[in-house]
Amino acid sequence: MSTPSAAPPDDNFIAKLMRGEVPAHSVATTLGARIVEADALGGRLEMSFVGSPAFCNPAGHVQGGMLAAMLDDVTASLVTLTVRGDERCATLDLHTSFLRPARVGPIVARARLVRRGREICSVVGELSQDDRLVATATATCMITKLARPAPG
Repeated sequence: MSTPSAAPPDDNFIAKLMRGEVPAHSVATTLGARIVEADALGGRLEMSFVGSPAFCNPAGHVQGGMLAAMLDDVTASLVTLTVRGDERCATLDLHTSFLRPARVGPIVARARLVRRGREICSVVGELSQDDRLVATATATCMITKLARPAPG
């Protein structure tokens, strides 16, 4: 695994979020996201999500697209944890595998950094419910600069 050799920046969005200096983004709020444990140098992040009844498909299970959104959030958040304050993460691709249905209720998400390059990162993520694997993903993320507003 390739990870940053220096201490992770403390001015990035995730670090500020964990200190309560910025509010969660709207997608994280919708998903009921909460950071449980973060280790930027070790390249690991654990979050929790809430499978809401509003996320259910006609079979009564959490719809796969919502699970994919959770996997996207945990993998991109891990990359964001490693960047400077003027940088963000953009997901280039997300390959998901659904292993069993998820029910309404708490869902645990874990991400691990496989490779951290200057611009491109490889991350794996997984979702569990009741200690059983529900879905996995591999993500490729790109580190980007924050967009500057257009003049005038």
